[in-house]
Amino acid sequence: MRVYLFLLALLLALPSFATARCAVDVPTEFAELGQVTLAYQSIGRRSDPALLLVMGLGGQLIHWPDEVVTALCEQGFRVIRYDNRDVGLSTWNQPPASANLSVEVLRYKLGLPLAAPYTLTEMADDGLRLMDALQVQRFHVLGVSMGGMIAQHLAAQAPARVESLTLIMSSSGALGLPAPAPALVEQLARRGAPNRAVALEQQADLLAALGSPQYPDDRQVLLQQAAQAYDRAFNPEGVKRQIMAILAEPSRVALLNQLRLPTLVVHGTADPLLPVMHGVHLAAHIQGSQLKLIPGLAHRFQEPFKAQLLGAVLPYLQVQRLAATQVAVY
Repeated sequence: MRVYLFLLALLLALPSFATARCAVDVPTEFAELGQVTLAYQSIGRRSDPALLLVMGLGGQLIHWPDEVVTALCEQGFRVIRYDNRDVGLSTWNQPPASANLSVEVLRYKLGLPLAAPYTLTEMADDGLRLMDALQVQRFHVLGVSMGGMIAQHLAAQAPARVESLTLIMSSSGALGLPAPAPALVEQLARRGAPNRAVALEQQADLLAALGSPQYPDDRQVLLQQAAQAYDRAFNPEGVKRQIMAILAEPSRVALLNQLRLPTLVVHGTADPLLPVMHGVHLAAHIQGSQLKLIPGLAHRFQEPFKAQLLGAVLPYLQVQRLAATQVAVY
């Protein structure tokens, strides 16, 4: 009888164990990686398979929705999210004297070489060195937008270490793909602000423009999100340098054609920044990849689409986690 009572108590306690294990309010830690210091959080057991989350342009680790991180962790992953260089609490690079975003955008439009302070390849190396510092040999990677571009390089640089790749709202960077609306590009580049209030209004405008017109956001919620990011770290010059790294990037088609690892590509049909053909083209150049298109999804993790995003990503990652575990056993 005692055995049955013990088992019952254990089963009832399992959800609370999972909740405690996957608490997202863990301290932010710092990894010294030579000239770059990365701020990161590790959520979940160290013994669980690692999943590295790579954020997009200007995004901080807090921009990964907590409920998404929790869902990934509760599926059995150790979730590692971090601030890319030049945003959040990670190292802010000093621009070279010649760095001027307006000039570099013009050079990009004219097809001339760009003087980017660093490359997406170097940003991918940041992620690899973070995993070295955490003594994680093999891991899964999930990247969104620019983070998906970085993830592509990361997989190419360390194919023996990346178990699977998940690319959300990203692109191959190939010439000829549909361009974003000029007004949206201007909003992305408009990073200077004389004070906090103006900066919050600008960021709320940008978030609204990146969202789905089917589901207009509450302005106060957008302003609260902008305030949270601003108060944690505000580095508009760093975002400009990240933009320059993207613009300086050549097509990754040749790189993608060489990838041989499980890959899921998720894209929205209403993406205003990287129209849906970016996702279609990306998946077409990764052998054996899966493509999931989400109707109406734009270029943000909006609440009405979180269930669909998780519905696309979680089953795929569960399969990859189990497959990698079985390979490790044998």
